[in-house]
Amino acid sequence: MPTDRRTLMTQGALLGAGLAMGGVAPLARAADKTAYPSKRPAPADRRFVSKAVEQEIARVSRMIADPELAWLFANAYPNTLDTTVRMGTVDGKPDSFVITGDIPCLWLRDSAAQVKSYLHLAPKDAKLRELFRGLIARHARSVLIDPYANAFMEDPTAKTSLEWAKVDETEMKPGVAERKWEIDSLCYSIRLSYGYWTTTRDAAPFDATWAEAMRAIVRTFREQQRKDGPGPYKFQRASRQPTETLLAGYGAPTRKNGMIHSGFRPSDDACQYPLFVPANMFAVTTLREMAQVANEARKDSALANDATALANEVAAAVAQHGTMRLPDGSDVWAYEVDGFGNTIFMDDANVPSLSSLAWLGCVSPTDARWQRTAAAAWSEANPWFFKGKAGEGIGGPHQGMDYIWPMSLIVRGLTATDDATILKCLATLKRTHAGTGFIHEAFEKDDPAKFTRDWFAWANGLFGEFVLHLAATRPQLLKAPLDRIAV
Repeated sequence: MPTDRRTLMTQGALLGAGLAMGGVAPLARAADKTAYPSKRPAPADRRFVSKAVEQEIARVSRMIADPELAWLFANAYPNTLDTTVRMGTVDGKPDSFVITGDIPCLWLRDSAAQVKSYLHLAPKDAKLRELFRGLIARHARSVLIDPYANAFMEDPTAKTSLEWAKVDETEMKPGVAERKWEIDSLCYSIRLSYGYWTTTRDAAPFDATWAEAMRAIVRTFREQQRKDGPGPYKFQRASRQPTETLLAGYGAPTRKNGMIHSGFRPSDDACQYPLFVPANMFAVTTLREMAQVANEARKDSALANDATALANEVAAAVAQHGTMRLPDGSDVWAYEVDGFGNTIFMDDANVPSLSSLAWLGCVSPTDARWQRTAAAAWSEANPWFFKGKAGEGIGGPHQGMDYIWPMSLIVRGLTATDDATILKCLATLKRTHAGTGFIHEAFEKDDPAKFTRDWFAWANGLFGEFVLHLAATRPQLLKAPLDRIAV
């Protein structure tokens, strides 16, 4: 996210006795789980309480042999509900405002991702269904304020409270906190709706306002194909970081080929080339999901047909223009392209990424090209892949050199098919929370005491999702002695 936002990122320090890299933390030697007091707010201070989530914490925690890992899960998994949810009503219907953590604004991407790990519990918890209905409605209203914005204010009439966004050269409307155009922001809104519909079959959120927002998403994606000009979006910011602004307000020049242009990546860093491949692939997948919800929940064949037609067009363009060859001759997906033949191979920890395409459902996990791409991303072929004393993983320009994002380890664990890789990811995550009991944005590859963001709800929720995934698919791994695993 923005340069000035970086000043809010807390550099952590090891708490208590600290962690011994490559060995057993002093606290981890204690079999008594009372050695790990809960880091959750007191029950009376929690923003949102779900009995189903509390039962899930207890159920899964009993499956985890390592007391430190169980403690980390119990702190991180409910973090979004405990600290970031603000419930209200609008026109007699639920309204859910979900902040990103250390910044009191709603990011479309973050908020949708933050609640995903609770979705499977919604059918049996009316309060959770209310939360999801309210967030779907808040997303729809936010998109209708400005589909080009990535973050929003709780008060839709308020000007931005973010100091770094107050002087941006762009059209800042009331209710908008930041206006960085990112394809994935709108994809996450669609994915939120699709996940809720397919899990609950509750049509209540899919009203006329929702349909209008979906049409706005399709329209915006078409505008950013830029077939008839650059479109209405323009953005510049005065900054020392080139990743915070766009060349001439539009980004680098492109040859139009049917792909959707993006100003920024899911890291909120500017694209080097505006044809950002992972987000285009995510758009294809979620447009088809939009069509399914429109057909099944609303019987809106016009919206469904429009979304499907655009998905097919973008899919064909990505297939033709979104690949490249590495120096060793490997055929892989590119990270970004410009349509002139210029390509970038790299990967960033933020999702959508090349590494996350199978987890997002954009490709099959057995797809040979994706497997080659993911392997290259987790190697020195990726300039943002780092190895150090604390572990190995992918970072990105947002926090810069030598900082590994736990998110990359979680996504690798979620997509891996062998126990050894999964356990290595799990062990690294356990050893790099710096004694805080929470998952951070990034940690320094040689010293996890140097980390950014001690309140980052998306990372906490994603870690919870990883543990739930293992509990459902490979429960034996939660019994493994993680301190014996080299990272």
